Amino acid sequence: MSDLGDTLDRLWATIESRKGGDPASSWTAKLLADPKLAAKKLGEEGLEAALACAVGDKQNLTAEAADVLYHLLAALAASGVTPDEVAAVLQDREGTSGIAEKAGR
Repeated sequence: MSDLGDTLDRLWATIESRKGGDPASSWTAKLLADPKLAAKKLGEEGLEAALACAVGDKQNLTAEAADVLYHLLAALAASGVTPDEVAAVLQDREGTSGIAEKAGR
């Protein structure tokens, strides 16, 4: 992946820096203070991305994917989950067929 990893690292650092911030002046601080709001926004953005994908709207899908990634990181932070914890799960799944992984749940 090109620059995505570095960009997500910087975004995560920015989100972390907003913890304890004023929800009235920072959307990120507002999401961090309210995990239910963070979850709602993640769901909305995921649906918008899925719809853009379904209709083949590449430009809108690209923008919505950025929104999904931001809101996913915000929801993780609001819930006390780190990207490293997510990475560990992905690493554990490497080399395993998606079909086999789902059957093992």
